[in-house]
Amino acid sequence: MVTDSNVKNLVKILIGAAWIDGRIQPEERQYLREIAQAKGLATDPEIKPWLYELVPVQPKECYAWVRDYLGDRPSLEDYESLIEAISGLIYSDGDVAIEEAKLLTKLQELGRLNDSNQPAFNALLKQIQKLYRRWVEVQN
Repeated sequence: MVTDSNVKNLVKILIGAAWIDGRIQPEERQYLREIAQAKGLATDPEIKPWLYELVPVQPKECYAWVRDYLGDRPSLEDYESLIEAISGLIYSDGDVAIEEAKLLTKLQELGRLNDSNQPAFNALLKQIQKLYRRWVEVQN
């Protein structure tokens, strides 16, 4: 279950998603800094090195943060809020990198692992499909 205490973890996930293709685009950088500022985490000692690109985030760290954020039994709202947050970051630079698409696929796999939450998995899959369709439309 995602709680208010996970706001920091969500910001970490967004930073990790921005780093997932190996670099942070200028639009992603601005988006992340605005989010961190709005959440009161721009000067947090744990967040600051990643946010200001002093230390890169490795993909495996990002995936671990996603697992921690969602927990053992994520709800439909948990998946939706995470996909919505990551979508905002992904669309901030107008380009969906292969690695960013892989992150969304990994979210799909995490949903599949939670067999007792099949409706949440189906909703997650629909959200990912909508995201891909919107991205394809933007590319045309």
